Amino acid sequence: MGDPWDRIFPEQWHEGQLRLARAMVDVVPYVMLAFSAILTPILYHEHWATGPMFPPLVLCALAAAWTLWMYTLHPAWRDRPRLMGVFVGVLLAIMTVMVAGYSWLGFYTFTGYYYVYRLVGSWRWRFAGLGLVAALSGISQGLGLQGAFSLARALILGGTVGVNVLGACALAWFTWASYKQDLLRRRLFDELAETNGKLEATLAENTGLHRQLLAQAREAGVLDERQRMAREIHDTLAQGLTGIITQLQAAAEAAGDPAEQQRHYNTATRLARESLSEARRSVHALRPEPLEQARLGEALAGVAQRWSALHGVPVHVATAGPARAVRPEAELALLRTAQEALANVAKHAAATRVDLTLSFLAGDVVLDVRDDGRGFDTASSGSRKPAYAASLARDPNGSAPDGGLTVDGGGHAPSGGFGLVAMRQRIEGVSGTLQVESAPGTGTAISASVPTQGGQPAEAAGEIA
Repeated sequence: MGDPWDRIFPEQWHEGQLRLARAMVDVVPYVMLAFSAILTPILYHEHWATGPMFPPLVLCALAAAWTLWMYTLHPAWRDRPRLMGVFVGVLLAIMTVMVAGYSWLGFYTFTGYYYVYRLVGSWRWRFAGLGLVAALSGISQGLGLQGAFSLARALILGGTVGVNVLGACALAWFTWASYKQDLLRRRLFDELAETNGKLEATLAENTGLHRQLLAQAREAGVLDERQRMAREIHDTLAQGLTGIITQLQAAAEAAGDPAEQQRHYNTATRLARESLSEARRSVHALRPEPLEQARLGEALAGVAQRWSALHGVPVHVATAGPARAVRPEAELALLRTAQEALANVAKHAAATRVDLTLSFLAGDVVLDVRDDGRGFDTASSGSRKPAYAASLARDPNGSAPDGGLTVDGGGHAPSGGFGLVAMRQRIEGVSGTLQVESAPGTGTAISASVPTQGGQPAEAAGEIA
């Protein structure tokens, strides 16, 4: 807050002007002491004073020496409140003796205002000191305590002392109130500046977090899109190319039968067109063509019928329960799961029959795909799926070891491929669950369950063979 005494100076003064003003104020007490000392012999010569002349001069010299030693010659002591309290207390005692015995020395006592106001830190003691200086000034103005007592003299002394004390204390009170208001105002300004600083820091931190979240969201979006494209490529192009290769190989083996060879060529051509169409739809994130033209049950029946005609394995398709509306993303997941399961059967199971069942339950829709093929050891395959899934998360564009689950002649799955991983990702992505049951020589059963989110019954369901 600075020195309260600086309030007597104009606020627009710069530091140099303030230093000069303080130096001039520091000189005033010595000037008044010199004036009082010079006035003393004059008063004695004019017989305005009686008694020895030596004591008032000694008091002036004592006040000058005390001020010179304690204040002027040691400016660093001014920042020591206790030492300055001793200085002001002794100085006020000297002033009291001066005014009590020699009223003309009151010309010096008013300088006590400066020392009390400048050096006393506590406002309580400051008020007491200012009141004492005001009383001494009033006594000096009332012609002192010398002489005979009278009612008129008492009234004069009481009036001068009262006016000085009230005026000094009132001025000090208003100054103190202004000082407290400035303290409060500056404290509020400091708190406001601190709060603004914290807000700016918080905003800067939030901006950084926002950028970080945007970057993470962008990375997550890129990763999700890569995984989606990997699944779509696996479920469309990879399976289509596998079928095309199979048909071309069959056509080469049927070289002696032109009709059979042409049939394989025609099938390969149809698969290529279908794969190209599905690839385009995958790039644009469109629903598969079977779901665009029919409901889920009908779409599954169409997929099963085309797969059965292609591979020569009968598929029995059935629905159970009243059909319910299913979320588009859930329909897509179930359709792709059925396609992948059938692809695995064609590649690895050597099955003679496949059962595909779509069940509409109270809150879920369940897809079951079961074959009577060679099966595999889920324990040996399950230990490999997490490791491959972790590698896929690190490099979603990485190539899978195979289009599905690879099973060796002993019914084991030494290299868990992307097929089961993709199925599990799709089903879990729509809050569903995927279960795989198999054993060597007993076939394989895949069950995918997804919630319908309270879809209303749409139509009665039956069996599609």
